[in-house]
Amino acid sequence: MTDQNKKPITKAVIPAAGLGTRFLPATKATPKEMLPVVDRPAIQYVVEEAVRAGLEDVLMITGRNKRALEDHFDRVPTLEKQLNDQGKDKLLQSVVDTNDLGELHYVRQGDPKGLGHAVLRGKIHVGNEPFAVLLGDDLIDEKEDLLSQMVEVQQKTGGSVVALMEVPNDQISAYGCAAIETVEGEDFFKVTELVEKPKAEEAPSNYAVIGRYVLSPKVFEVLENTPPGRGDEIQLTDALQTLAAGTGEGDGVYGVVFKGRRFDTGDKLSYLKANIILAAEREDLGEPLRAWLQDFVADQA
Repeated sequence: MTDQNKKPITKAVIPAAGLGTRFLPATKATPKEMLPVVDRPAIQYVVEEAVRAGLEDVLMITGRNKRALEDHFDRVPTLEKQLNDQGKDKLLQSVVDTNDLGELHYVRQGDPKGLGHAVLRGKIHVGNEPFAVLLGDDLIDEKEDLLSQMVEVQQKTGGSVVALMEVPNDQISAYGCAAIETVEGEDFFKVTELVEKPKAEEAPSNYAVIGRYVLSPKVFEVLENTPPGRGDEIQLTDALQTLAAGTGEGDGVYGVVFKGRRFDTGDKLSYLKANIILAAEREDLGEPLRAWLQDFVADQA
């Protein structure tokens, strides 16, 4: 492994250019990433996860009508002054905290050519160093350290790392799918094959790729030469398959199996569950919400 591959990972790319059609009409004028999970927009959870893992240089890949993302992480002096004058210290702190999460940068994707294309738009900012990719639809429980584990595996192997989760066979067609083999003495796996959204009967396993990646910078070179695949889009999965089959510097793909709690905030039911579960665990909301839920469920019986 070269010294370049041993550099600490400090950069994260968050693709956030999607239209959020599954949540229309709510997302007609509001970015899907700004839909609240309890009292924070979904995108804030993702940025906070990156920062907790030491990735304080965050690049968001945005699109038209996504200005609200930039505004959310920017200062609002008049609001801060009003909260301060009213003595609303906790609310003020919650607002100020969003300004200090890290160094946030923004670039537009332009043409919606798929996840692989969105990641490629980060090439100039990332440069020749490993980096993380966090998809905004995947909300990982704050108590989990998945991303930190993945960073450690990347630094150990010099390749790329994907997060995997076992799903029922009848759901695998909604995900990228990985075939894996054990690595002696390690708790991570070597990925031998990756397929984007295979039919259940053709899937090489029931290990789904979820929205966390830590990638070798070689992925940029591969993406530049990856033709459009499924959906006529440049698929990150296809580029990772190329890296998995390679044997050179920066090649190789490894998997960390995640068994913790995850919410798909791009799915309506999972989004609702995220709001209810996370609110039920809050000190300020949990007790009355749990009591109401018990009464509500009893009434439905």
